[in-house]
This record gives sequence, structure tokens and C-alpha cells, in this order.
Amino acid sequence: MEMESTTAKVKLLLGVLALQCCLAGFHIVSRAALNMGISKVVFTVYRNCIALALLIPFAYFLEKKIRPPLTFSLLVHLFFLAFCGITCNQGFYLLGLHYLSPTYASAIQNTVPAITFALAASLRLEKVNINKRYGMAKVIGTVVSIGGATVITLYKGTPLMNFKPSHILGIVSQNVVLNWTVGCLFLLGNCIAWSGWMVLQTPVLKKYPARLSMLALTLTFGLVQFLAIAAFWENDIGKWRLHSGEELFTILYAGMVASGVALSLQIWCIDRGGALFTAIFQPVQTVMVAIMAAVILGDQLYTGGIIGAALIVIGLYFVLWGKNEEKKSSSSNRSNEPDLSRHLLSEESSRPTPVISDVP
Repeated sequence: MEMESTTAKVKLLLGVLALQCCLAGFHIVSRAALNMGISKVVFTVYRNCIALALLIPFAYFLEKKIRPPLTFSLLVHLFFLAFCGITCNQGFYLLGLHYLSPTYASAIQNTVPAITFALAASLRLEKVNINKRYGMAKVIGTVVSIGGATVITLYKGTPLMNFKPSHILGIVSQNVVLNWTVGCLFLLGNCIAWSGWMVLQTPVLKKYPARLSMLALTLTFGLVQFLAIAAFWENDIGKWRLHSGEELFTILYAGMVASGVALSLQIWCIDRGGALFTAIFQPVQTVMVAIMAAVILGDQLYTGGIIGAALIVIGLYFVLWGKNEEKKSSSSNRSNEPDLSRHLLSEESSRPTPVISDVP
């Protein structure tokens, strides 16, 4: 029995690390695609087409019996959910990545749990109890994470390593400060949209608890919105052609691995180890991205980015620790409640869990 438990823990650890590796690779291939000149809109449309083709069969067959009927009101909610979670989320990410390296894109995305907490608290979907340690930890973590993102945005600092020829650095340095700030602002927009997507999923899932079907419908609406943008932004048919195997690889990786394999791995990891355990390993992704970006793309690290990333990670763990302690406290209180009260409280614990994706 002990051997089986150890084997299960090892499998879970390998699964979480594989998940972060898949997502780290997505940052690299996305930047590589932009370097090759692939249109941001075209890249996103192709990626979502592949992801949708992979998801639809599972959503249709696995949730055939539990899928409620669609209403006009629900379709409107899903449309705006797609605008926030797909169109703005993915659009801001690629716009930010155009100006920043994958390392800093991944680092800034560690603010998502803190921003999600702040949005949920402002909408009164999350309780804030500063009289408790866990409540104060979540508030401090949010402030520290956002402070770290602010440091990255406003302070670039000096380069820590140099992989690029000096004449290239001279060209880039002319507008580097402005590009850095613009890129950070786009990435923060990506994080806010991503957080808003997770917060707004909760009321939608109450009406439509079929998670995979909801995600498929959201992707469909997001794809329609990107096609509408493409009609004005990329009406040149030449932009839709792939000119090399490398371009095809980046799109297939984004659609199949980042959206397909990673989502499946994430669901498996959350089911086996919980959402908190899976989220704890998110900074590992940033480390992987930093190594791959330096080796493959020749990206540089700057002192301001390192300081900001460290603050974001510290804030992330404060928020996660606070959530974990709050969960323990809630479970302890419920175990001491009379049976009737415990039954009433069970309604709170049965709230639908949003579909969480690390893929922007």
C-alpha cells in the first residue's frame, strides 16, 4: 500500500512538471512564431481551430447526458465570457509578447491568482477577513504580486547576460524602454482578462454545469470574434498561408500541446492533487521559460525583471497559503457544526469550480 502511494505521488509530480514544461514550450513557440512573421490574428485563429477540433468530441460524448439546453440569455453570457477569456486574453498576450521576452510574459502571469482574488473580492464572490491570518496573507500576497508587476513595468534595470551581437543591441536599445512598458501593460491586460474569465465562469457554470461543453462553446464564440477581427485586420490571403514547416510546428504545438495535452494534464493533476498543489508549481514554468528562452532565442534577463518576478512569486505563495489555510479553517468549522448546519453549508462547498487553464 505504501509503495502504491509513493508511486502515485511520483506520477503526480511528473504530471505537474510535464504540464509546466508543455506550457513553458508554448511561450517559446509563440515568440518563435512572432519572430517568423506569422500574423497574431492568424496564429490565434489556427490555434483555436485545432483546440476546438480536439475538444468537441470529448465535450459531446462525455457530457451528452448532463448538458442542459441552451437559452438566448446563456448564449449572450457565453459570448461575453469568450470576449473576456479568449479574445482579450489571447489577444493581449500576443501583443505583450511582441514587446517582451517569454520569460517576463510567464513571470507576469504569476499575478493571475492575486488579480483573481482581488476581482472576486470586489464582486463579493470572495470573503476577505483581515482579522484572520489567512485573510491578511491573501491581501498581502495580492499587494506584493501587483507591486512586483509594477516593478517589472516601470523599472527595466541593467542586463544580466548578453547573448546577442552588440550591433543588434544598439538598434533595440533606442525604443527599448517604451516597448518594455507597453509590453508589460498588454501582459497585465492579459492577466486581468484571464482572471475576469475565471471569476465570471462561476455564475455561468451554475446555469450550465457541463464544463467541457461550456469551454467548447466559449472557444467557438472566441473563434467567431477573432474571425470578425481578421476580416478587417488580415484580409490579405497571403497572410493565411504557411510558408515553412517551422510555422506549421508552432501552430500545431499551440493547438495540440498547449491547448489539448496541457488542458488534459491539468484536469488530471487537479483531480489527483488538487488545484492548490497544481498552482504551487506555476513558478517552475517561469524558470523553464527563462532557460529555454536564453538558450533557444537568446533572450536577456534584466535586474528589474528579476526583482519584480521574485516579488510576484512571493505574493503568489502568500495568496496560495492563505487560500489553503482558509480551506482548512472552513473544513474544521464545518466538522464542528450540527448535522443540519453542515447540510446547509454543503451547498457552499458544491459551488461549481471554474475551468482553469494556464494557457493564455
